[in-house]
Amino acid sequence: MAADPTGSLVARIEHEAAGFERFVLGITGSPGSGKTTLASAIVERIRERTPGGAAHLPMDGFHLANATLDRLGIRDRKGAIDTFDGWGFIALLDRVRRETDHVVYAPSFRREVDEPVAGEIAIAPAARVIVVEGNYLLADADPWNRVRSLLDAAWFCEVAADVREERLVARHTRHGRSLEAATAWARGVDGANARLIEQTARRADARISGVTWEM
Repeated sequence: MAADPTGSLVARIEHEAAGFERFVLGITGSPGSGKTTLASAIVERIRERTPGGAAHLPMDGFHLANATLDRLGIRDRKGAIDTFDGWGFIALLDRVRRETDHVVYAPSFRREVDEPVAGEIAIAPAARVIVVEGNYLLADADPWNRVRSLLDAAWFCEVAADVREERLVARHTRHGRSLEAATAWARGVDGANARLIEQTARRADARISGVTWEM
């Protein structure tokens, strides 16, 4: 990876954001593609240049609660498209675009407890660039097909399948699964989600490497 791989990406964002009161960039990709790391790095770099000038808004805060997944009988595939509150996510994106004169609060997701946390992310009026990040930003199933119209640009973050699996196994073991269970989840649940997500790449404005961060 280059010494400062975010430099050219931030320059591109700033160029595209010219003239916008608030610019909303979506970064999507399969589980383990590196989109969260990329989004965080971009926001950090923008904030270094303009304190408070960017915010990171992960879709993961709209995971349904584990109790809800248990009630619906779908906790064994948590992370699939129907295990998120898509309508709530769309409503928040609409608020983020329109409500620029006050703080908009958004939920985060804590992997250590495997649950969303309400109102942990504060999107202040000064945040001119919002980097929205998540798996299903370009999905064509209702209501997710409404997300694209709420984004000013969309990037697809991608890596080779073996790299993605290695990252996912490491993540799942780090959060308490055995190696066997982590591998099974990465290949089963995550693998099925990845096949769906990768079909949406054609709707992105640009593709970006989840290893080098090059377009």
